[in-house]
Amino acid sequence: MSDEFSHVIGAAEPPLLGGTIGQALDAAAARWGEREALVSAHQSIRWTWRELHARAEAFAAGLLSLGLEPGDRVGIWSPNKAEWTLVQFAAAKAGLMLVTINPAYRLSEVDTRSTRSG
Repeated sequence: MSDEFSHVIGAAEPPLLGGTIGQALDAAAARWGEREALVSAHQSIRWTWRELHARAEAFAAGLLSLGLEPGDRVGIWSPNKAEWTLVQFAAAKAGLMLVTINPAYRLSEVDTRSTRSG
């Protein structure tokens, strides 16, 4: 199948944004720097857009320094926490694909060494 059929273009109004998630974070940090971006009451965390942006940039650099390359997949197995959001933005900034693993799974259900098919 050719690339022309790999996606569907729907309604043109309102137009889709052409930027990436990383670019959206850059723009939000520039526009609303000191406003709260993320609040996790159960963790007592409040990050501004600027703080979230800086953390995501640092985390993205760390992921790339581990040898990951744009296009690689990164799995996250986590309940709803501030760090999940951080990993989402960092992966996007680094050009990585985030694969969310349901935290209700048991270890045996996500064991990548498994040869089971089904």
